[in-house]
Amino acid sequence: MLDTSHKFPELPAAPGVGYKPQHFADILDNATPVEWLEIHAENYMGAGGRPLAQLRHLAERFAFSVHGVGLSIGGEMPLDEDHLARLKHLCDWLQPASFSEHLAWSTHDAHFLNDLLPLPYTDATLTRVANHIDQVQEVVGRQMLLENPSSYLAFEESTMEETEFLHQIAKRTGCGLLLDVNNIFVSATNLKLDPRAYVDAFPLHLVGEIHLGGHDEDEDDHGAPLLIDSHGREVADPVWTLLDYTLERSGPKPLLIEWDADVPDWPALSAEAMRATAALEKMPA
Repeated sequence: MLDTSHKFPELPAAPGVGYKPQHFADILDNATPVEWLEIHAENYMGAGGRPLAQLRHLAERFAFSVHGVGLSIGGEMPLDEDHLARLKHLCDWLQPASFSEHLAWSTHDAHFLNDLLPLPYTDATLTRVANHIDQVQEVVGRQMLLENPSSYLAFEESTMEETEFLHQIAKRTGCGLLLDVNNIFVSATNLKLDPRAYVDAFPLHLVGEIHLGGHDEDEDDHGAPLLIDSHGREVADPVWTLLDYTLERSGPKPLLIEWDADVPDWPALSAEAMRATAALEKMPA
């Protein structure tokens, strides 16, 4: 288990957004109400150039969260040590306030699949994921937050609920958790579950970040609603309502707006961050 005696700076309990280079000048000119930024680790593993120069400049003013999407924490294969070394180099250089990854897998043999795929919640999977997280935290030298996935199916072989699985992972490894409220809503709709019951069962005291993103609406082969976690539009009203329910139980947390596809101009993204500010301001003093 990770030695957590060394504490890194924490993200503020305030709105953040996923950083996109086209917003660089707007952020420098007027970032209000955004107080921190997130990057996807895999976009910044190069040796230099304009992306890293811009990141260095922004890091003088903003706290950063590094969010990985390529480690394949849930995969059956060993972790890619070269990828892990590049991740360590980035974190050592940037010194982010937070580092996170997905509870998912995306590799098979030598192939990388451009998706974050679900896994069954069994004792064997629990041991494999915990071992991978131990390795990541040991190499990177900091606590990792593990994000709940968006689900489109359930595995018959699962022997525990997702919330219990995440709690057990955190207990075994000392990792924290990243709670994606849109993922809860997407999964609950697709699997016909109660999203509030999921929040009630979640170990909210272990949450270091909360994420919000947009989803697309579709139908399955039987005409039932099917939601797709697309990150390509504004956050839906029911997700904001679920966020209010979550914050009433968790207290203020860092809130990230994710908008990764069909990226809007800065005013539209800033308006989503303002809604996050309003949600935090509802919390008792």
